[in-house]
Amino acid sequence: MQFLYPSFLWALAALAIPIIIHLFYFRRFKKVAFSNVKFLKEVKEETSMRSRLRNLLVLAARCLALAALVFAFAQPFIPSAKEVLTGRKAVSLFVDNSFSMGAESDRAPLLQIAKDRARDIVAAYGVEDRFQVLDNNFSGRNQRLVGQEEALELIEQIKVVPDSRRLSVVASRQRSALATENIDNRISYLVSDFQRNITDLSADQLDTSVQLNLVPLAAVRERNVGIDSVWFEAPVPQMNQNNLLLVRVRNYGTEDLDNVRLSLNYRGQNKPEGTLAIPARDYVVDSVYLNISEAGVGSAELRITDFPVQFDDVYYVTFRTADKVKVLNIDDDGSPNRNLRAALGGLSVFDATYVGNRNIDYGGLADHDLIVMTGQNSIGSGLAEQLRQYVENGGNLLVFPPKTADVNGYNAFLRRLGADDLTAYDETAREVSRLNNREFIFRDVFRNRNASLRLPTTQANFPIGRVGSRRQEALLTYRDGSTALAKYASGEGNVYLSAAPLDADINNLPLNAEVFIPMLYKMGISSGRRRPAAYTIGTDEVIQTSKRGATAELVYKLRGPGGEFIPEQRTVDSRVVLGLGGKVPEAGVYDLLLGDEKVDAFAFNYNRSESDLTYLDSDELADLGSIANVSVLDADNQASLIGEIRERNEGTPLWRYFIWAALAFLLVEVLLLRFWKA
Repeated sequence: MQFLYPSFLWALAALAIPIIIHLFYFRRFKKVAFSNVKFLKEVKEETSMRSRLRNLLVLAARCLALAALVFAFAQPFIPSAKEVLTGRKAVSLFVDNSFSMGAESDRAPLLQIAKDRARDIVAAYGVEDRFQVLDNNFSGRNQRLVGQEEALELIEQIKVVPDSRRLSVVASRQRSALATENIDNRISYLVSDFQRNITDLSADQLDTSVQLNLVPLAAVRERNVGIDSVWFEAPVPQMNQNNLLLVRVRNYGTEDLDNVRLSLNYRGQNKPEGTLAIPARDYVVDSVYLNISEAGVGSAELRITDFPVQFDDVYYVTFRTADKVKVLNIDDDGSPNRNLRAALGGLSVFDATYVGNRNIDYGGLADHDLIVMTGQNSIGSGLAEQLRQYVENGGNLLVFPPKTADVNGYNAFLRRLGADDLTAYDETAREVSRLNNREFIFRDVFRNRNASLRLPTTQANFPIGRVGSRRQEALLTYRDGSTALAKYASGEGNVYLSAAPLDADINNLPLNAEVFIPMLYKMGISSGRRRPAAYTIGTDEVIQTSKRGATAELVYKLRGPGGEFIPEQRTVDSRVVLGLGGKVPEAGVYDLLLGDEKVDAFAFNYNRSESDLTYLDSDELADLGSIANVSVLDADNQASLIGEIRERNEGTPLWRYFIWAALAFLLVEVLLLRFWKA
C-alpha cells in the first residue's frame, strides 16, 4: 500500500490527545451513606474492572477512528500493474462529431453518448489538471489546454459537423497540443465509433510519450445508400443540348437494393429519373440528361430517397454555358480572311475581333475564348510568349499557317506549345476522309451522318510530322492517313494546328459551313481547364474564377445556405484564386458576388467518407490495444470507465474504505458509551 499524500500521516501524532485524556481522566466521587457494608469490597472490585475495560475499548475506538481519518486524507492506494501517474496531468480529449456520430445506438444518438463519456473522463481527473477538447472542426480555440470547468463547457458546445478527420491526423494534433504544456504526464483519448475508413493508427505514427486511450462507441448497424459523385460526360456543357450527366450511386449496406429512386431538380422543376437496383457493397453509374435552357452560371441537384442516413442523398452541381464565344483573329496585316469573317459574322453566337500584328492588346488576350491565327508569315518572340501564356492558362489557339510561312520559325513556336512540327510545303491535293466524332469538337455535331456530308479538300499543305512524346489527336484525317487538323493539350489550354492554309483557293474548309462553324464554336467553348461540377467540403479549399476588372481593388463574397463570407483572394494571370479556409459549413450552391452582382457559382457537397458505416470489430480494436502505450477502454459502463481511469492515475484507491472504518469506529464508541453503563 502506498499513499498519494503521505505528508498527512504526520497527523497521526494527534492520537496522543485521546490517550492523554484517558490517562488523566479522574472521576469525582460522591459520598453515599450505606446502612450495610457487608459486601462493599466485592462490589468495588467488580465495578472497577468493568469500568477499566469499557474505558479501554472506548479509547481504542476513538484512536482507530482518528487513525482511519488520517489515512483517508493521505489517500492510500494499491499500485496497479501499470505505472501509476502521479502529479499534474495534461489530457487531450477528441470527441468524434462527424456525420456518422449522428447515428443511433441502442440508447441514444452516438454523439450524446460520446459527450457523456467525455464529461466522465474530465471528471475522473483533478482540478489542477489541464485539458484539450478537440473535435473535427480543428478550430483555433481547440488547440489550447484549459481548466476542468472550461473543458466541460467546450464539450457541451460540440455538435455534428460535416468535417471528418483520419485518426492519425487527430493523434498528431493532440501530440502538438500536449507538447505546449510543461507537464510530464501526457494522456490522450479518442472517443469515436472508429469507422474503418478513418481509423489508420499504427505504431510508427504514435508518440510513445503519450498514453493513448481508445473509447469505442457502438452504433446500431444502419443500411445506407448515397450519391457518390456526379460529372458531365463532355468537357463543357452546352445550351439547348441534352448534356449527359453521369451519376454514381453507391450501396454501402450488406443487402441488395432494387428500388432506389433518383430525381433531377433544375430551375425549380423536379424530374423523376427512374429507380435503380444496386448490389450490396457496390455501385451503379446512371445516365441523366440535362437540357440547359439559360446561358451563364446554372445549377442543378440530384437526389435519392433513403432513410435514416440522409446527408449523402443530395448532390449539387454547377456549370457555366456561354451565350457568345469571343473570338480574336490575328492576321499579318489586320485584314481578316473573307470566309472566316463570313463564318464568324453570320451567327450571333460569335463575338469576333480582328487585329493586325501591330495592334494586339496583349493584356486583353485572356478575355477571348478562341484566338485564330491566319496569314502570319513569322511569329515574333514577344507574340509567341504571350500566346504561350494564353494557352498555358486555359486559352484555345487555332493556327492556319500561310503558304509563305517561315517553317523553322513556326516549328520553334509550336515546340514551345508541345505541338508537332510542320514539314516542307507540299502542293499535292488531298481529301479529308475521316472526321473524329469521338472527340469533343465533333462529338454529337452530326446526329445522322450520311454520305451527303461533304468533307474538306486541300490543294496544298504543310504535312504535320509526328513526334512520339507529343500527344497529337487527329480531328480531320486525309485519305492517305496523314493529319489535316490536329489537337494538342498544352498546359490548361488547347492548340489546334491546321496542315493547310486558310486561303480559299487552297482550302475549302471555311466554305464547308456544316463542318467549319460548329468546329469554331466548340473550339471556343472547350478548355483544357475542365471546370469541376462540384467541390467537397473540408477537402477542396481552393476554387478559381475568371479575372474581372481591376481585381486587386475588388472584394469577392460567397453567399449560400451556410451564410455569407469573404474568401481569401489572389490573382494568378487571368484567374482569381479564392481560398475558402474551411468557411463553408453547409452543402449547397454558393453564389460568388462582386459587389451586388452575381458573377459565378460553386456547388459544395459533404464528404462521402462518412457514408460507409462500417466499423472496426472487437478483434481489430484489440489489435490496436496491443500497441505500446495504447489502451482500449469500456465505454458502455460509466462507472467502469471512471474507475479504470482513476485506477491508472491513482492505482486502487482505499480512502473510501478508511472513511467507512472511521464511521464504524465512531459508531462503536457511541454504542459503548450508551449501552455499557459504568
